[in-house]
Amino acid sequence: MPKRATAKKDRPNLLMIAIDSLLATHMSCYGYHRHTTPHIDRFAEGGTLFENNFCPHVPTTSGYASMLTGRDCFGTECVALRHQGPLTDKIKTLPEILRGIGYETSCVGFTGNPASRGFNNYLNYEGWGAGKDGRSPKAQNLNKVAIPELERLAASEKPFFMLLRHMDPHSPYLPPEPYERMFYHGDECDPKNKSMEPVFAFKPFRDYFASWMPPGVTDKDYIIAQYDGAVAYMDACIKTIFTALEYMDILDDTIVVVNADHGETLYDHECWFDHHGIYDVTLRVPLIIRYPKKVPAGLRIKGYTQHKDLVPTLLELIGTRTRRKFDGRSLMQLVRGEEASFGPEFYITECTWMRKHGWRTPEWKLIVALEPDFHFKPPVELYNLVEDPDENNNLADELPEVVDLLRGRMEAFIARREEEEGITNPMLTQTAWHGHPEVGPAFESSQQAYDTLHIGDPKQAARLQAKSH
Repeated sequence: MPKRATAKKDRPNLLMIAIDSLLATHMSCYGYHRHTTPHIDRFAEGGTLFENNFCPHVPTTSGYASMLTGRDCFGTECVALRHQGPLTDKIKTLPEILRGIGYETSCVGFTGNPASRGFNNYLNYEGWGAGKDGRSPKAQNLNKVAIPELERLAASEKPFFMLLRHMDPHSPYLPPEPYERMFYHGDECDPKNKSMEPVFAFKPFRDYFASWMPPGVTDKDYIIAQYDGAVAYMDACIKTIFTALEYMDILDDTIVVVNADHGETLYDHECWFDHHGIYDVTLRVPLIIRYPKKVPAGLRIKGYTQHKDLVPTLLELIGTRTRRKFDGRSLMQLVRGEEASFGPEFYITECTWMRKHGWRTPEWKLIVALEPDFHFKPPVELYNLVEDPDENNNLADELPEVVDLLRGRMEAFIARREEEEGITNPMLTQTAWHGHPEVGPAFESSQQAYDTLHIGDPKQAARLQAKSH
């Protein structure tokens, strides 16, 4: 098929494939044993893959806020899923910056969230509920909206920035056939299997799980296989996007980014099939950048990187400068070999269903609860990431001196950033982060949190990330 002629542009286009809840370690290009992402794997061979990329500020709103501004949580003043009010006007988002230099900007699937500020155009698609067959073709629904918009943008004389928010790895995990059975060949309702009992015993989420998990399911591995199937299905649909860029003859003139707002907890840490907890399954996210004119093919970067590094990187690749302040740095410094890694220890936060913060180094992870959580977890957790990479053995009571050392580093960092930005740590000022102002500024007990927090169905889940909340 001949390639379709498109308008010639002075600057490269930018396509950001931002995938919600994508766990890097469940992608085959990141070493997963299942072949879940063959098309993204091939795409990664044509670009540079960052092996240790982190989302330090969980979940969606705070993750995207950092990803689209180049700032940390002190710069964005955003830490919570249910961020109160708009994003601070002290900063500019990437679409706002690019509009200022002549780009047209379009956002698919992220309307209404404070972190999505600044696009020219907002388009929506059905990314939550199931169809009559009980399955959810989220990525195909996205393609039906995105590809016509991509064609329109490509025909324009203006360069474009397009953000696609893919939702397939976000629960409910309901991939269409044949992906539902691609990675599972057992009996998901085997009465001898009891692995789903603790999942359905967790009152805050059990109604939500019952709304999309098959009745009588007993095997956790079936649900994990649904997640993997959703990733594989999405991967096939993303290949359609790559093919469209080739057909329009703009693939090599477009900076293409594959990344994620945060990871996902599957059967980990009792944070069942969600993305709360600041364990590495939630913090570690993929990042792949392809742009043959400036980004090497087949390169894998082992150094530490974060969401805040993305905007400075993209502005360098586009070839524009700004006087805006960034907390991140251009990843091209790592690509060119000028440095091996950016900061290996950093501040981590979450305000999803729990309010916690901590400090991560290559060896240690400290997690400190700012109020009781609904999992009845201890107020302080300490993990040795070298000896216990899955973070299952809490050493806080055994090693109080390490807790004190890490807490001191964390508090010194917080004090410095508060002084630099002239604000109090937003982790301490984001009132009603949990959506229940009637309980006061904080939960007084884990039992109160357990009895208060609840999600009932996919529609409620969608509303949690919308402007009304």
